[in-house]
Amino acid sequence: MKKTMFALAAVLAVGAVHAEDTLKKIKDSGVITMGVRESSGLSYTLGDGKYVGYHIDVCTKVISDLEKQIGKKLEVKYQPVTSQNRIPLVQNGTVDLECGSTTNNATRQKDVAFAVTTFVEEVRIAVKANSGINSIGQLANKTVATTTGTTSVQTLRKHERANGVDFKELFGKDHSDSFLLLESGRADAFVMDGSILAKNIASSKNPSDFKIVGEVLSVEPIAIMMRKDDPAFKKAVDDSIKGQIKSGDLAKTYDKWFMQPIPPSGAKIGLPLSEANKNAWANPNDKPMEDYAVKK
Repeated sequence: MKKTMFALAAVLAVGAVHAEDTLKKIKDSGVITMGVRESSGLSYTLGDGKYVGYHIDVCTKVISDLEKQIGKKLEVKYQPVTSQNRIPLVQNGTVDLECGSTTNNATRQKDVAFAVTTFVEEVRIAVKANSGINSIGQLANKTVATTTGTTSVQTLRKHERANGVDFKELFGKDHSDSFLLLESGRADAFVMDGSILAKNIASSKNPSDFKIVGEVLSVEPIAIMMRKDDPAFKKAVDDSIKGQIKSGDLAKTYDKWFMQPIPPSGAKIGLPLSEANKNAWANPNDKPMEDYAVKK
């Protein structure tokens, strides 16, 4: 009986987190926790607890707008997250805003909420420039790296041109580890979001040694993630992002991180704003990848 009561209490506790009033929580505590990534294309570390990137800037502007709404300056805490733990850390209340590079899909929407789309991603393949690999068909009997907890290899396997293409999977613990598998020759290809591939190539010792090739494997809306069942907080975040779109701030932030030299090396990613991104900003929505794919 006691075990049953404890189990029920645990379930109710999880439900309480889901229904949490985040605006009240951050106002009362004076603290907001941002989920950040170590080596994503949209969020990465410079070391010494400093995190930068496109989504870090977007979230920083969101937090500034939240401060105006609650009438209080907030202390921002950074919580590093991985592909595996990002959703649980949002669900259990550790992270208030996950500002990494998370795809909004129907499965994840059962567990968390997403803000309106801020970046539309294309999943691609990175290889050594001298590899001779230019398409999915040439991955037969090769070793393909991806990051644990991501959906990229499944996406590759489901692609119509991957029929009959047999390859070995190798998993990196994070994106920089996956890129190292390619860089060191342990993997022949790295399958991942184009922005992550481009960022890792631009930050490598010899960017010209690598290239992004092949067919676009999928088009995915990337968004800031937060807890479910907190409509007031979601509205505040969405309103801030819509404001950034309307004022042109989001376009400036994009240009800063994808077309200009970025830290630490001053390399340029060189990823012009796509039509898919322009369309997402012109019609702000939080629709999942599945809906996006149908419309595309």
